[in-house]
Amino acid sequence: MAITASMVGELRAKTDAPMMECKKALTEADGDMAKAEELLRVKLGTKAGKAASRVTAEGVVTSAINGSTGAMIEVNCETDFVTKNDSFLALANAAASLVAEHNPADVAALGALSYSQDGFGPTLEDVRKGLIGKIGENMSFRRFKRYSNGGKLASYLHGTRIGVMVEFDGEEAPAKDTAMHIAAMKPVALTSADVPADLIEKERSVATAKAAESGKPADIAAKMIEGSVQKYLKEVSLFNQPFVKNDKQTVEQMLKASGTTVKGFTLYVVGEGIEKKVDDFAAEVAAQVAAAKGA
Repeated sequence: MAITASMVGELRAKTDAPMMECKKALTEADGDMAKAEELLRVKLGTKAGKAASRVTAEGVVTSAINGSTGAMIEVNCETDFVTKNDSFLALANAAASLVAEHNPADVAALGALSYSQDGFGPTLEDVRKGLIGKIGENMSFRRFKRYSNGGKLASYLHGTRIGVMVEFDGEEAPAKDTAMHIAAMKPVALTSADVPADLIEKERSVATAKAAESGKPADIAAKMIEGSVQKYLKEVSLFNQPFVKNDKQTVEQMLKASGTTVKGFTLYVVGEGIEKKVDDFAAEVAAQVAAAKGA
């Protein structure tokens, strides 16, 4: 498979790795972006693991809480410009309130709920389509999470791009602090035991490849791998993370001291996991001209 300049540029933007290293990794991975990213992580260490924080799709996260019922939703659009449009923001806020109030099963059911805005309606989906025509840009409801288990709820929005909802018992102030911590430190689970198996497996495969490259004896390599996995589990589980406002204690210790229990959380980062294709035609042409000259 031909490795294009735009592919190299995309991998570099995701990983911060040097251009030539990106090209080598893509060549070795036969153009498979995910595989090339993993190869770079093995070769260059965790610096290349910045991919998850490099997202390109635009949109907003909004939330709505009414007593012990609440919801958070991600609504996407094509450009940052539209995320500041009053009509788009009204649509996003209305969608969060509708999820909390009506408990739709999925995005399609959400779109079928009654809602009118800007002369469009009678459903939320009709308003979405109407605004696409009016603003001239595609927009979509991507995902939402609703809480209604009778627990207390706290939310934190960092700008419009990062949203957190926390379900808790106890004091509100430490719960809000926890929500802010989650936005900053982006844990993937409450405890080490809750970390998804696929993420652990991915970390183990990277650690195994690194251990193999080290040339250490099998027993030492096995300990290196296990050590890496255990370190990862601590880093990504909320209760084990050093609390952002006081890193002398963990989040779990901070909550225990205030008699507060966090039962669950949802973290949305706008565009996370969405690959937004960028065709850099000028870079493609420049690369082809350079290749022709070198031939």
